[in-house]
Amino acid sequence: MRIVVASVAGLALFLWPFAGGGLPADAPAFAVALGTLGALLLIELGARRLDARSLALLAAIAAIDAGLRVALVSGIGGFSPIFFLILCAGYTFGPAFGFEAGALSLLVSALATGGVGPWLPYQLFAAGWVGVIAGLAGGRRRGAPGRRDLVVLALIGVATGFAYGALMDVWDWTFFAGSPDLGWLTGAPFAETLARFARFYLVTSLAYDSLRAIGNAVLVLALGAPILAALARLRGRLRFEILEPDALLRPSGAGPVEIAP
Repeated sequence: MRIVVASVAGLALFLWPFAGGGLPADAPAFAVALGTLGALLLIELGARRLDARSLALLAAIAAIDAGLRVALVSGIGGFSPIFFLILCAGYTFGPAFGFEAGALSLLVSALATGGVGPWLPYQLFAAGWVGVIAGLAGGRRRGAPGRRDLVVLALIGVATGFAYGALMDVWDWTFFAGSPDLGWLTGAPFAETLARFARFYLVTSLAYDSLRAIGNAVLVLALGAPILAALARLRGRLRFEILEPDALLRPSGAGPVEIAP
């Protein structure tokens, strides 16, 4: 439910132009994105789904992704290696952790590279949703990660590579206001607005985003096995148990309460 609520706030930003208005002002957009991320982290901490060790892991993922973005700040077309860890973290730890890993990675890497601008709130949500989708798929996983997990995660990398680009194009598209065929038009009917956006994406971004989609899949297939295995071991170590005071009085076979991040 917490991810659904967080996603509703993000969808409001992305759907605004399709309702006839332009994008919200920069300050409200930043407030929505940072407020949503901060509230989600506080809820996770309050519910004891995150502890100091989980926060340290989130910080490490964000720092590594920031380093990768600094090393390859321009990317190769739409490809960027930062999505690889977001996909793996979400797949292993679940949707909430995936959202936090994606949003924090983009936030820290933007601060590290000087990439803070009006586009950043949209990047936080778009990258966070990459982690959410991976987390939803990883929830069906049983046992140690295997070849099937790599194939599933690679396919998710392809799909989210295009989806991330399409979401970020909503922000780019509004700057082409008034273009006869592709640009966003104030007050246009929803069907026309959607058709114009589809043409804009196909003309300007499909080939660019294909490099991101292919790159995600290649990284997952090439490096995913050891990273998923390492994260799975970390997940086991991050589990902790709560022993109730009457634990010794429980019937045989009634185990302790287990909480996982």
